[in-house]
Amino acid sequence: MFDVLSRLFDDATRDVLGPGEPLFRKGDQVVALYRVTQAAVRLVRVTLEGTALTLQTAKAGDVLAEASLYSAAYHCDAVAGPEGAEVLRIGANVARDRLRADPDLAEHWAARLASAAQTARMRAEIRTIRTVAGRLDAWLSTGNELPPKGQYQDLASEIGTTREALYRELARRR
Repeated sequence: MFDVLSRLFDDATRDVLGPGEPLFRKGDQVVALYRVTQAAVRLVRVTLEGTALTLQTAKAGDVLAEASLYSAAYHCDAVAGPEGAEVLRIGANVARDRLRADPDLAEHWAARLASAAQTARMRAEIRTIRTVAGRLDAWLSTGNELPPKGQYQDLASEIGTTREALYRELARRR
């Protein structure tokens, strides 16, 4: 099936990020829209208590921080995963112009934003579950799989718990 959103990234610039390298930081001016083509980029926000909370893990084909297209500044950090990442980049003004000029593309974009909102609500719901076991079960029930060993801290951040608590739960399940 043809990916309609690929039209949004016609003539995009390819950027390669090293492991853990930031793509942008909270407070940076929004000047571009990104789509991950290889590996993953995490959107991370640090809470007032200092806990890193993963808001999104964008994988190949995912548009990154799509709601930022309508903001002046990014509200979180975007950081490449442990294997680095590759992204396509287009200017924010170019993206908005293309959406205004192409109703079919705009409709697909709106569907993408709706899906992102639904996913964010599910993640928020998971984080309200009182136990780590319950959070992990809920996260797994949405079609996710446990990451490779060494990346559990990212999962802990995603479900809103400490890595130590997640390690204890995983050990209990073995």
